[in-house]
Amino acid sequence: MSEADEVLLKLSPEERAEMKRRLWEETRRNALECASCPLAATRTKVVFGDGDPDSRLMFIGEGPGADEDEQGLPFVGRAGQLLTQILTAAGISRREVYITNIVKCRPPGNRVPTPEESVMCDRHLQTQIMLVNPMLIVLLGNTPTKWILKTEGGITKLRGRWFEWRGAAVMPMFHPSYLLRNASSKEGSPKHLTWLDIQEVKRQWDEVKRTGTLDSVKFG
Repeated sequence: MSEADEVLLKLSPEERAEMKRRLWEETRRNALECASCPLAATRTKVVFGDGDPDSRLMFIGEGPGADEDEQGLPFVGRAGQLLTQILTAAGISRREVYITNIVKCRPPGNRVPTPEESVMCDRHLQTQIMLVNPMLIVLLGNTPTKWILKTEGGITKLRGRWFEWRGAAVMPMFHPSYLLRNASSKEGSPKHLTWLDIQEVKRQWDEVKRTGTLDSVKFG
């Protein structure tokens, strides 16, 4: 056991909560003030994240779009509204999960973040993951899937499967913006597959809330 772990074990629940609150505010402040990459020069607002920072279910997207850049909140545009609808249909309240992106500033033209931009923003993301400490993570689209899982596999092949990552269960899903470009809901379509995926997420989310474990998750 490390010295840091020994210190944490000696803290009361109230002291731990206060420590997390302070670390969370520091992390948020660091992100809001960040100018480490060129995206800082073109952003309107930093889009840090939204939702319950104590949730055990976390969603990670690619990066902010125009509406997110304007409002400073993730997934509030058309794709975000669709994500909220998907969650609601599955019986998951958006308020009970935490949502963020790989990069916190909008790439011009909504392009894919460059590796350099993702690297510079990764310290914010990794601190968020550490502090939220989710048991379930949903990766929305190719960019977060490749970044977190360090894979070259595409979202079409990887979606709907659970992967173990640092003690958490991680599932890639299609990004809502992809679903907006593919309107069909017939069997086997991206929308149909996403409905199957979010139902699986809901099943495991219910189990996590009930048991506090990942025992029912089947990886791979």
